[in-house]
Amino acid sequence: MSKYLVTGVAGFIGSKVAQHLLDMGGGVVGIDNLSTGLLEVIPDGVESIIGGVHESSTIKQIEHMRFDAIIHIAGQSSGEVSFENPIYDLQSNVQSTLLLLELARRIKCKKVVFASSVSVYGDNGKLESLNEEDDLVPSSFYAVGKLASENYLRIYASQFGLNTYALRLFNVYGPGQNLENLKQGMASIYLAQAIKYKHIHIKGLPDRYRDFVYIDDVVDAFEKCIRDERSGSYIYNVCTGEKTSVKVLVDKIIGELPFEVSVDYSGSTPGDVHGYTGDNTKINSLLDWSPKTNVQAGLNYMIQWAIGSSR
Repeated sequence: MSKYLVTGVAGFIGSKVAQHLLDMGGGVVGIDNLSTGLLEVIPDGVESIIGGVHESSTIKQIEHMRFDAIIHIAGQSSGEVSFENPIYDLQSNVQSTLLLLELARRIKCKKVVFASSVSVYGDNGKLESLNEEDDLVPSSFYAVGKLASENYLRIYASQFGLNTYALRLFNVYGPGQNLENLKQGMASIYLAQAIKYKHIHIKGLPDRYRDFVYIDDVVDAFEKCIRDERSGSYIYNVCTGEKTSVKVLVDKIIGELPFEVSVDYSGSTPGDVHGYTGDNTKINSLLDWSPKTNVQAGLNYMIQWAIGSSR
């Protein structure tokens, strides 16, 4: 039986990836410090370790284990929060990656799959169809950390023979996203505000836009990397290529809810960019991955789940 390490297992993406690996018949060891994750979302069957991946004491608990792949999803996940505590952001997003790569080298785990972010592109002057060869101008400490981790993966692949994958995740959304965390996840933030306060406060302009990718498609991208038998270091966009404006997103949320919701636009977020969409040609060509769920259907699933969860 294959065995996997999944960090961030109590989070939105990590819990979904862990469940999928269990459904595939694998064994899963999960790590999470519960800073934003929820104990109750860790799937049954996961061997859980509560602790920070950036802490050597946590890594020592798994040094005797052997894994077919390490899937690193844990980390501080908000550009806005990274400005509030840049030292913790560095530790959780860069030091954690380095400790896991060292672990992989020591225990001879040949594959590491890392959850990177669209934020590494930053404000590079290109708004649409971002591809993996474009300039990288990270505009938040969070994005700097993700880019640093990508480079550590590349070096460990070339120097120590690891097979590494960095998935540049665009705006991930879907059922199960943490509606209590109002600083991470555009769709979940607005949906949570609408349900909890019947009011949505939006920092920025209504014509800002994002490329939203559904959670099931993201999980599929992780599986494609885990199954891939090539050697080397790879970076892939995980996106749809579709542009969805803040106004369209908010109108969709309001239109599906069974009560009135007010909206105001004021303020801004440090390091934010006006908009972007991605080019998924590379992951489609090399891993045969493509998104299966469009944003209209995906938002319907998410909104109906959120309505049911709030009752």
